[in-house]
Amino acid sequence: MAKIRILVTGSTGNLGGKAVARLAREPEIELIRIGRNSAGEPEVIAADLEHYDDSWAQHFANVDVVLHLAADPRAAGDWTSVTPLNVDLALNVFRAAEQHRVGQFVFASSNWVLGGYRFRRECLSSALPPKPVNPYGASKLFVERYGLAVAERGEMSFLALRIGYCQPGDNRPGPHMAFGRWGQEMWLGNRDWEQAVHKAVTTPFGGGAVINVVSRNRGMRWDLDEAHAAIGYAPEEEHVPTLSLSGGLKDLGARIRDRFAPQGAAKPPFGARW
Repeated sequence: MAKIRILVTGSTGNLGGKAVARLAREPEIELIRIGRNSAGEPEVIAADLEHYDDSWAQHFANVDVVLHLAADPRAAGDWTSVTPLNVDLALNVFRAAEQHRVGQFVFASSNWVLGGYRFRRECLSSALPPKPVNPYGASKLFVERYGLAVAERGEMSFLALRIGYCQPGDNRPGPHMAFGRWGQEMWLGNRDWEQAVHKAVTTPFGGGAVINVVSRNRGMRWDLDEAHAAIGYAPEEEHVPTLSLSGGLKDLGARIRDRFAPQGAAKPPFGARW
């Protein structure tokens, strides 16, 4: 039986390291890891993906699935870093994948695409108009739209995973997490992330789709039916959000600030929006 050849960008980061550890356990999967490789890991092909070059693009030949995780992961990142690392880099990876006729492209998007819905009540699905509140979320939205356009042309299937709040290491949820109740409601446990990434790269998938990937947390508003329909994702982990006194006050302050300076305002009248 032929192995599934999966090329992973950003494999040395938080999400990438956990994804690779999970996929490496599968004998039917062959991993190709490519990226900056600042740590000099021998298993990673060193490449500057911010600048397109055939010397690294050749490694996309005969690849079945691209798992694109490389990006500036900071929600507070500005356009100076977001443009080259989240937009230009993604377009270069798409170019290499299209040039070598890769069949499927899986992209690590983010719940920040819907950041403007934090203090609203809608069920959060791919049908909602996007409301990013920072350059990071806007960059993820741009790549989603580009990927869906590629899939519509029939050249390559595309799946965007709007990933929740997955902390480095043990990733234990609790009141220490940022963004108050909203942050804890979008917690993504390590086991659920491993399940999602494994199903995303091994489940036959055609066309284009955007799905939420979070754990089944109490009070969460993220639609998970789309993810189950697309790849069979069924989260097993759960967290009940709790706030400390200081966390509750910060959450209330952010809610009041958003009420008087809603998403779309150039600048809130006081403090930082988030």
